[in-house]
Amino acid sequence: MNAPSLNTHPTRLQAANGLRTVASLAVLLVTVAVLVWGFGRTGERIAVLMCVNVAAVVSLMVYCGNTGIVSFGHGAFMTVGAYLSGILTMPVGLQRSALPDLPGWLAGYELSVLMAMPFVALAGLAVALLTGSAIARLAGASATIATLGLLIIVHSVAVSAREITRGSQTFYGVPRVTDLLIVLIAALVFVLIARVYRESRWGLFARAVRDDKDAATVLGIAPSRARLIAWSLSGAMATVAGALYGHILGAFSPASFYLNLVFAQVVMMIVGGMASVGGAVVGVIAVTFMQNSVRNLEGGTTVLGFTLPEVFGLTTVALGLAILLVIWLRPQGIVGGFELGPGAGALLLRRVGRATRPADAPVPVGEMQLVAQGLSKNFAGVKAVDGVSFEVPTGRITGLIGPNGAGKSTLVNLMTRQYDADTGTARIGDIDLTYLPPHGVINRRVARSFQNLRLFSGLTAYENVLVAALAAGHTRAKAHAVTLRELAAFDLDDIADMRAENLPYGARKRLEIARALAQEPAILLLDEPAAGMNPAETDDLADRLETIGRDRNIGILLIDHDLKFVNRLSARIVVMNRGQKVAEGTPEKVRADVRVIEAYIGRGRTARVAGQN
Repeated sequence: MNAPSLNTHPTRLQAANGLRTVASLAVLLVTVAVLVWGFGRTGERIAVLMCVNVAAVVSLMVYCGNTGIVSFGHGAFMTVGAYLSGILTMPVGLQRSALPDLPGWLAGYELSVLMAMPFVALAGLAVALLTGSAIARLAGASATIATLGLLIIVHSVAVSAREITRGSQTFYGVPRVTDLLIVLIAALVFVLIARVYRESRWGLFARAVRDDKDAATVLGIAPSRARLIAWSLSGAMATVAGALYGHILGAFSPASFYLNLVFAQVVMMIVGGMASVGGAVVGVIAVTFMQNSVRNLEGGTTVLGFTLPEVFGLTTVALGLAILLVIWLRPQGIVGGFELGPGAGALLLRRVGRATRPADAPVPVGEMQLVAQGLSKNFAGVKAVDGVSFEVPTGRITGLIGPNGAGKSTLVNLMTRQYDADTGTARIGDIDLTYLPPHGVINRRVARSFQNLRLFSGLTAYENVLVAALAAGHTRAKAHAVTLRELAAFDLDDIADMRAENLPYGARKRLEIARALAQEPAILLLDEPAAGMNPAETDDLADRLETIGRDRNIGILLIDHDLKFVNRLSARIVVMNRGQKVAEGTPEKVRADVRVIEAYIGRGRTARVAGQN
């Protein structure tokens, strides 16, 4: 007998994640062992610097990989960490001579390096929260430019604050850490933290926002909050990594943490694969070996009988070429979007026991209705929606039809706060949705799908549904159980470990509905759920919607151009044309309404048909 599908068991998923984490750690440990045993003291020095870079690049990945935003600002956190740890650990006597004007609240501590790290992490967290309150509101190139601005500002402050940093002069007297074991443990801990965060509730939220901000918002995820948490954790980790880097150098200046270092670490992250922790580890290892190989060529050497001249800056050129080649040949990096190690359906996990069963069907909802009252929306003088009013009660399916451009999707966007209405309101019970933030609508038990598929392409089918269940406020265990229930309801269990972008089209359409239902809504708005499906798939979807509507007593607003599909399911149909409601009633009544016929075939053709009759 075949083993049950692994991708539908949370324990197995967790075990797979654990093995992926072990794979990342193993790659780092093996590389360090090769360097130490193969190259002696030189290899150990390389390994020490490599481990610090692993800590720094993994910190960078926590923000960049999970949000999709490249940051050049993490050098600012490293600067703060290096100087603060240097001051806290510097011998008191040396501190008096090197920093005679140091403020009293910073002077005279002389802590050990390990004792200083909690204070460094807290300082990094404070700086991250302060700066992230603005940066987290941005996305894409705007956020990247803002992080670069942060780096420039902190660098300028470090140069100017001579009484604390000695300005552009060398900051010396910092206790050196050259023990490989310390930095190796730090790198391993950082990898574990990054993996735990990536699979956590907030890590999933950040990745959902990365893939589709609007779809994540509809699930109740506040994009700025998800980015702020990623930025804050990443910043605190980078500050500790900067402290370790400073203790390895022993003496440094603000330039030590500026563009050259930041560029090298960004290259490491992108070369390995920005979207995974394993990619960060592999990228550091690959670029470290490349840098050391190229560095040997900078002073000139003889290769195959040819004498190469001295070339200053050859390492920087090699970094630039490396990132260009990776972007050209493998944009996702060496590792790609997945973590190192076996996937959720790997054979190694077949013996892992079942720990979670699908959740029971939710309690049928009571009587309530979603009411649109006089909703209007104007785009550049065009009335996309003009004073539309109707109700979507629980316990039945309400159809919404009309020709292309009638305003149906715009109406749904108004009801779910994707757009701000010019006039009118949308209410559910006594709650006015008009004044809620877009991510607050789901809290009133109104869920939706989109006209164009809006799945989280970088997440698996399982994670797509899980993130919705978590966003609904379920505990982790309950969210897994709900996820299993909805995947089974739409026959997606066997492909749950596939990324959404790799699913067949029909499965993707079903997945979007399963994701919405994981939030256990009272009202579900489906925007063309059968679009692109063949007749067999459409009939199958109709059967599933009938069953779900009946068993859960939810209200469904069904928008689709397949009139046979809508007529079969709908107890009542609303018809729109040119932004206005032109008819409402039972399917039989609507089909006979002359205004509906005119909307679909035109006024002139309607008159000709009537004359012929």
